[in-house]
Amino acid sequence: MTFHIETKRLLLRELRDSDLDGMFELDSNPNVHRYLGNKPIKTKAEAQKILDSVKQQYQEHGIGRFAVIEKDSGDFIGWSGLRLNTEYNMNGFTKYYDVGYRLIERFWGKGYATESGKAAVDYAFNVMNLAELYATTEVGNQASHNALLKIGLHYVNDFYFEEEKLDLRWYTIKNPNL
Repeated sequence: MTFHIETKRLLLRELRDSDLDGMFELDSNPNVHRYLGNKPIKTKAEAQKILDSVKQQYQEHGIGRFAVIEKDSGDFIGWSGLRLNTEYNMNGFTKYYDVGYRLIERFWGKGYATESGKAAVDYAFNVMNLAELYATTEVGNQASHNALLKIGLHYVNDFYFEEEKLDLRWYTIKNPNL
């Protein structure tokens, strides 16, 4: 499965095995995992498992997170995009599409989460014709909260995610075309 979405500064495409080093840099950083349960990965084999999981989502669901590439440098800067959640009960939902992002720390503060998130929402509503998307962030993650609001999602409520022992915020956005 291939994806190609361009924004002013970014290219969003399918994740590939060639993204392994970038995925390792991303998910081995404790600062990136500060609001994700503080469980950074330790090996490239763990990063490969993440890549394999997303590629499996492409095959099973026709969608999964996108690699985010900075156009000017060609650098892999993280992932963004859509995912069909079927693994967890989140705030009472067991099968839903969510929008999310995770960026390498040196690319924080540039508006890339918002830019890539808006492109993902546009893809969800105008290509996939989904009726609604959801998102979560850890209660203390103000930067992510702000990005989700800028993307256009609306804060709904806080809830406790028993599986990971995290206090999370729940967001939604409805397709304005439906």
